Amino acid sequence: MTEGHRSAVETLAASHSNLKEVVAAAGAVTDPSYCSDWAIAQVLSHLGSGAEIGLLNLNAALAGGPPPDRERYVEIWDVWNAKSPEAQASDSLLSDAAYIAKWESLDDTELDALRVPMMGRELDASGYIAMRLFEHAVHTWDIAVMNDPAAVVFPPATALLVGRVPDRIGRSAHGAKPAAAPVRLEVRTVEPDQRFALSIEPEAVTIDDGSAADGSVAIPGEALLRLISGRLDPAHTPANVSVDGAVSLDELRTLFDQS
Repeated sequence: MTEGHRSAVETLAASHSNLKEVVAAAGAVTDPSYCSDWAIAQVLSHLGSGAEIGLLNLNAALAGGPPPDRERYVEIWDVWNAKSPEAQASDSLLSDAAYIAKWESLDDTELDALRVPMMGRELDASGYIAMRLFEHAVHTWDIAVMNDPAAVVFPPATALLVGRVPDRIGRSAHGAKPAAAPVRLEVRTVEPDQRFALSIEPEAVTIDDGSAADGSVAIPGEALLRLISGRLDPAHTPANVSVDGAVSLDELRTLFDQS
């Protein structure tokens, strides 16, 4: 698994470089982001505090100790919330870089052995990086799309994350279930090319490799990531997204609404 872990580290580092480019091309940090309640600086503050918290958890796991208490997270959020917008933006990139530098410092043995307790489960190095990478890449898009309405989620991140959609699909389905539920849809992605079944039950939403008979979804991989994170509104939906059968695209948007 070392090669996979190392590749995940490299992808997270590349996402950081992409974030720096996006921020450099953006307007004032007080300008709005795609997140309706956050300016660009607040998005960056969220990424910066997340990197700081991620580093705490990583160091605790490497030391074989328990994760930090939630009170420590609150303290970190309070510090970041109190910063000026300019400091939130600049400090975020420094915090993100420090987090990635820690990952890059780990040798293969450390990467293979790492287990991070998180949300009632234990994640290996690639799993923990993927959790951060999803947030990192999607929030980078939240900034990039304000300059470029055709912006896409960073392609190297998309290539890694689409295969991990089953890990987070249930936690992403906060909205109302489609009228046809229970229902199963075949999902076919491009870039990367994958196929799986989306099962929407009254109590749970899951993805598996089984057959699906009630409809189909064809969608670019990056658009799928945006769909399940509530970012596939009509103005930012690629022309090659299609949904057929028992469920409409609007119902899927509602299912994955994050508000």
